[in-house]
Amino acid sequence: MTLNRLIICILKGMIAMAFFRRRGCVCWQKNCNCGVSNKSECTCGAGKVKIKKCTCGAKWEYIIEVGVNPRSGKRKQASKGGFNTKDEAEKAATVAEYELLNKTYVQESNVNFKDFSKQWKENYAITNKVKKGTLRIREHEINLLMQYFEYLPLKDIKKKDYQKALNGLKVKGYSENTISGVHTTGGMIFRLAIEWEQIKNDPTKGAKVPKDKVTVEEIENNEEIPKYLEKEDLALFLKAASKFGLENDYEIFMTLAYTGMRVGELCVLRDTDLNTQEETLSITKTLYNPTNNRRKYEIETPKTKKSIRKITIDKELIKPLNKLITKQKSVKMKYRTTYHNKGFIFAYSNDELPGYPYYIKFIENRMARLLKLAGLNQDLTPHSLRHTHVSLLAEAGVSLPDIMDRLGHEDDDITKTVYLHVTKTKKKEASQKFSELMRNL
Repeated sequence: MTLNRLIICILKGMIAMAFFRRRGCVCWQKNCNCGVSNKSECTCGAGKVKIKKCTCGAKWEYIIEVGVNPRSGKRKQASKGGFNTKDEAEKAATVAEYELLNKTYVQESNVNFKDFSKQWKENYAITNKVKKGTLRIREHEINLLMQYFEYLPLKDIKKKDYQKALNGLKVKGYSENTISGVHTTGGMIFRLAIEWEQIKNDPTKGAKVPKDKVTVEEIENNEEIPKYLEKEDLALFLKAASKFGLENDYEIFMTLAYTGMRVGELCVLRDTDLNTQEETLSITKTLYNPTNNRRKYEIETPKTKKSIRKITIDKELIKPLNKLITKQKSVKMKYRTTYHNKGFIFAYSNDELPGYPYYIKFIENRMARLLKLAGLNQDLTPHSLRHTHVSLLAEAGVSLPDIMDRLGHEDDDITKTVYLHVTKTKKKEASQKFSELMRNL
């Protein structure tokens, strides 16, 4: 018994309770004439002979008393192996006994990453009240870690293993943002495991997310402006929607361009959200439909609390919105028994899905068609109209805080980038006008 272990045992007021052994030593088989692989089955006596020096490479383990099971009243033991020497096992046992003495001991479980990540996901969904979209992202990030840790016990995942996993994702071509999300999720999983006393150490602590390599060209052209329509292009696009658009195309894209709302918010606008007297539109919800199943959709709260907002709109927009509301009333009368009566403004009017809301992919496809017909940039999406709205408000002299309030943003780098790009151009124009004025003196 080492001095440290003896001191601990004295402090605990008991004799040393640790037991040490080589686990899986098969040196006895060299002298066995029975040809068996289990000591208990040996009849020649070789299995009972004490091996003084192990040559088979078996590892040492310790077994310690950790208390009494409160349910059964039986003693509880804990063991840990994998030590090359008995001295290493004794030192580890000393640490464990010290933790027991100070009531900081954690008996690590054998739960594997797959099983515990499932427990974490269930707890995360309930305690954080997360949206299904967020949960899908977390599931994807867990699946990326699964390829490295799926059946590995949490307690056996070391810092080196975890860093290798992050590096491995980088080698496979995943972006810095994706790996950062994986790291965030991994950190939450292991921190909960510590909180629930499943493990002692957090292998994610101190891990580094591999950075994307930046080229000289990217450094020199680091101002990446989000895609949006200039004022003239927007007029051309809306003209194409009016002339060549399918049912409700003009109203859809006019609303997106004139309000800057997200397309998911537009899909579930109800007639009760429109206040014609106050000339306002209430935005309080968004569509969740990842499978694009037109009947099986869900309505969720917007992206953030700030996204719940009431915006002022012009009479020019109120008119087409009222037109759609009146149209849906006629559709409701036509399909009385099958009409989906939820008050949606942007809804189907056919006999298959009367009253059901449009879904995001449907609107994306409609926009792609119109962009092609108008000869405009086909990389643009319905979300680009949100950036377009920002650029036009900035050009009109609306302040950045007011723009962000209208869009339902607390802080958004993309909105700021568009705003600063537009206002920088205006400042340059102002400077040029001043120079021209001075030259004409």
